[in-house]
Amino acid sequence: MTHNDTVYVAGHRGMVGSAIVRRLKKAGYESLLTRTSAELDLRRQDAVEAFFRENQPQYVFLAAAKVGGILANNTLRADFLYDNLLIEANIIKAAADAGVEKLLFLGSSCIYPKMAPQPLKEEYLLTGPLEYTNEPYAIAKIAGIRLCDAFRAQYGHNFISAMPTNLYGPNDNYDLQGSHVLPALIRKFHEARKSGQQSVTVWGTGTPKREFLHVDDLADACLWLMLHWNEPGIINVGVGEDISIAHLAEMVKNITGFEGDIVYDTSKPDGTPRKLMDVSKLQEAGWKASIGLEEGIRAVYDGLKNESWY
Repeated sequence: MTHNDTVYVAGHRGMVGSAIVRRLKKAGYESLLTRTSAELDLRRQDAVEAFFRENQPQYVFLAAAKVGGILANNTLRADFLYDNLLIEANIIKAAADAGVEKLLFLGSSCIYPKMAPQPLKEEYLLTGPLEYTNEPYAIAKIAGIRLCDAFRAQYGHNFISAMPTNLYGPNDNYDLQGSHVLPALIRKFHEARKSGQQSVTVWGTGTPKREFLHVDDLADACLWLMLHWNEPGIINVGVGEDISIAHLAEMVKNITGFEGDIVYDTSKPDGTPRKLMDVSKLQEAGWKASIGLEEGIRAVYDGLKNESWY
């Protein structure tokens, strides 16, 4: 991929897509294609095919998806499965038909079985039942992985798939009805401090463990993979370390300056007990995350604490 090649970033206004755009621009890539959902409905096959025919992108970062936290995933099950299947299938097929040189499909750590051994190795895919609360999203992402591999096997297309761990960073979603755990905690503790609340309620028991990767690190990994990785199957992208939700809550509490109590609502679901990625394949290939969790959360909070960000 050269600086003169035409690169399409699908989902450029989302947290991941916008980070990829920032990283590409920083690296000197100027011929970037982006479209908002109003300009191009990725669920419409005819519209996606026409876009690829007209613009002829040479490289594609497929970061577009319908995303959300436990509540959104578990409530909007049909939407999460249907919309994500359409988005990825339309783009992958159109990319193949248009002769795209390389496509990077972004999945999620939720593709792995709920009770898979830890840390999660790439070979654990499809070895057991999925976590029910986000099963529709996981099934859609697994379908995207298999579709990339199928086009590679049948037609020889260089389509690769990366599986990021839990993400955070600029342009995250802070809507408490649809956000993931870290942005939800940031908003809860921020609002509690500003309003003088005595306590903050956290869903679940606080015992599950999660791994968190700054989205700028992910974007850097995506560019590295586009330049250097050409293998079938999946490759994990993460930091290789995790933290309990309780420990995370204490960290966010300290960063936001909240001085009250933390209360755990054990009537709410915990989700998967643990999701730690084995990132040895990527590290051995030559890429490693560089942004520490506390450092990253502080940078995110400093960038939005004085803004109208929700």
